[in-house]
Amino acid sequence: MSLSFAARTKTTLPLHVVDQDGFEDWVAEQPDATKNWLATSGFTGAIGQAVLIPGEDGRADMAVAGFGTAKTRARKRFVLATAAQSLPEGTYDLISDLDADTLAAECFGWLMTGYAFDRYKQVSGAKAALVAPSTVDAQRIEALTQAEGLIRDLVNTPASDMGPEHLQQAAEALADEFGASCDITIGDALLEQNFPMIHAVGRASDQAPRLIDMRWGSKGPRLTLVGKGVCFDTGGLDLKPAAAMALMKKDMGGSANVLGLARMIMALELPVQLRVLIPAVENAVAGNAFRPGDILTSRKGLTVEINNTDAEGRLVLADALALADEDAPDLILSMATLTGAARVAVGPDLAPFYTDDDATAQILSAAATKAADPVWRMPFHEPYETMIEPAYADLDNAPSGGFAGSITAALFLRRFVTETPYMHFDIYSWQPTKAPGRSKGGFGQGPRALIEALPQMLGL
Repeated sequence: MSLSFAARTKTTLPLHVVDQDGFEDWVAEQPDATKNWLATSGFTGAIGQAVLIPGEDGRADMAVAGFGTAKTRARKRFVLATAAQSLPEGTYDLISDLDADTLAAECFGWLMTGYAFDRYKQVSGAKAALVAPSTVDAQRIEALTQAEGLIRDLVNTPASDMGPEHLQQAAEALADEFGASCDITIGDALLEQNFPMIHAVGRASDQAPRLIDMRWGSKGPRLTLVGKGVCFDTGGLDLKPAAAMALMKKDMGGSANVLGLARMIMALELPVQLRVLIPAVENAVAGNAFRPGDILTSRKGLTVEINNTDAEGRLVLADALALADEDAPDLILSMATLTGAARVAVGPDLAPFYTDDDATAQILSAAATKAADPVWRMPFHEPYETMIEPAYADLDNAPSGGFAGSITAALFLRRFVTETPYMHFDIYSWQPTKAPGRSKGGFGQGPRALIEALPQMLGL
């Protein structure tokens, strides 16, 4: 599987990108043979149309791909990926007047059509290769595609091969690739090092819970990424029904996304001091599982009443966030497949995020549009704080009533960050149906927007 640009060869075909709004003007400038071929093919410049046009010798001489109208493009992402999926195997050179940002996003989408999760079955993605246009930063785009491929592979891998130990190995492999350090705290050592909630959530599994702590870079602002690494979530003693358990291999999507973002940062050599914290656990069922009604004392010293063992992600994140906060970096950013409420609010395509900083929110929203990685700001609505304050402990891990589930979870997490600017993403990290540039399955949400925004957010 290649997620990279191709080298130009003698058989590389020019691929003209045709805007449907300007199709008549464009076709008027073409030779009669081309006009006739396009007319016979029914080509109008619509999204999804791609045609090879023969030369005098009968062999393909050029290709054209529809770019649709402004109205139809507004309802799509990665328009040219549709062409990549329908063109025959070969190498193509884009001919277009697209602005640099649009072209970069389209190139990313095109390259991602080459992705296929082939660990257990021989499958392949699209085979239409692309030459890097001279107006884009090819190295940057390839760094993004390689990171996205990592995210998808991690999320798609079932828990039988992506338990806490395997997630540790993935983090260590990434650290080795870029010369980062990686420290691991495992099992009862979590209690000795004061990570009681990570231990409580993961202790019922055959694979011991652990905290992964990766560091890279020695200069610049300090950035700490915290990713939820629940490698499988049965719901614990509050057991999920079978239908709700079917996708729980993806409950480590937060960790996959922060590892993908970390890969981007390191590959692009951003001048930051990066730290990645991943509490890696399996929320399993056994005699020593934590119980509804238990009250846990967190690393921060805050007590947490367990009203549902299926609200475990915020517990392991809380201990990791408390550790991150002790270090007082310039920014803490958490990512987690945390609540179904977020999916109800914004669906699977948008990545909800929380921040108290209006300027940061505006920077990120603009960057997300540029990167074709859509996000949506959600509120840290303080009047809901009382909803997470139970009778017998400082905090409630699963407030009753069912209202504002994503917000109350975000408020819960914010209680563990007191010294540092904080941003939280409540992501889905799953593409329910195949779409251009997006295979069904694991999916990155937020990293490309963040890598675009971080230089301005951190003053790099």
